[in-house]
Amino acid sequence: MHKLCATLPFVLALAGCVTGAPAPDRASKPSLAGVEARTLTLRDFRLDSGVVLPEVVVAYETYGTLAPGGRNAVLVSHGNTSTFHAAGRYAPGRAPPHVAPGSLGWWDGIIGPGKPFDTDKYFVVSSNMLGGAYGTTGPRSIDPRTGRPYGPGFPDITLEDMVNVQHALLQALGVKHLVAVAGGSYGGFLTFQWGISHPDAMDGLVVVASSPDGGRNPRRIRNIEQQLARDPNWNGGWYYDRGGIVDALTDLRVATLKSYGLDAELRPTIPDDAARAAEIRRRAEPWAREFDGNSLLVQRKAMEFRHQSSGFPRIKAKLLYVLSATDKLFWPPTLGPKVMGQLEQAGVRASYFVIPTQKGHTGAFADAAMFAPALDEFLRSLP
Repeated sequence: MHKLCATLPFVLALAGCVTGAPAPDRASKPSLAGVEARTLTLRDFRLDSGVVLPEVVVAYETYGTLAPGGRNAVLVSHGNTSTFHAAGRYAPGRAPPHVAPGSLGWWDGIIGPGKPFDTDKYFVVSSNMLGGAYGTTGPRSIDPRTGRPYGPGFPDITLEDMVNVQHALLQALGVKHLVAVAGGSYGGFLTFQWGISHPDAMDGLVVVASSPDGGRNPRRIRNIEQQLARDPNWNGGWYYDRGGIVDALTDLRVATLKSYGLDAELRPTIPDDAARAAEIRRRAEPWAREFDGNSLLVQRKAMEFRHQSSGFPRIKAKLLYVLSATDKLFWPPTLGPKVMGQLEQAGVRASYFVIPTQKGHTGAFADAAMFAPALDEFLRSLP
């Protein structure tokens, strides 16, 4: 039977709902220092489609130490347009180009000493997804067979392909079993897929600001491609030797940040519309200079294929489902009862938490410490 749980202004019928005291101030918890970006190369990687990539370079970071038995690992997956820099800071002069010097990783609030994913206890791995723009093989990578970027010719991939690349990375690192797989937004799709594709590989799944299903709509992909094609450098997707498509990506990023709730978040401190628009564009431009438009298309196609709730009966791990209270556009809390009902019907042991954040979709990362108590409780419940 469902339990009733009141979270903020919401009263939701939820299965196994997790509540708790407000999150403690974790600002005093230390962040990791001297984080390093690494790469691993996989050879002759076969995709679901049957296409074989001669090599797949995987960019990743690790935090903490792998135990001798290889069973204390946690895998975290980033959002669609994010990086694999999940926690801590790089040493001065060691940050890759896509990471601002001194900046903390996107889930620093829950990864590190004394935090839920305690790096004194767990070995945490974060990798750039297949098809990505930050070091893992994707459209911008050089095809060793041609000596040119794959560009728009990069093969279609699936969420399972992305998960299988992560699985191969973990095996190469000596990981034998995962304590948990966790991911936010697009990383949540990968987390669901881990539970479906590799049900015996982990004890827990933590899905944050995400959903298992999305109707396949080719029109969405065409709309993105049409927006990118407005850039004079587009050239059918072969823009790498033309200076990129920064203007088109900036426009897309501005729209995305607004949809995340940034405009509403800034309004109290920047009431002037023009000044607020300028600030959002200022924040969008660094991403636009580093990301790859073709990666955006490849990753979007992969997420369009998902109907993961049909695979829920395969999941054996316990699952924590977390949504943002103010995520109005992507996966609002009103989605919670539906997904929890699907999990319950499939026999998945699941609990649910709503983050009391005012930062919309980005609250899943910027205010991650707010769901730290629920995550602590969930991890304690695992074997």
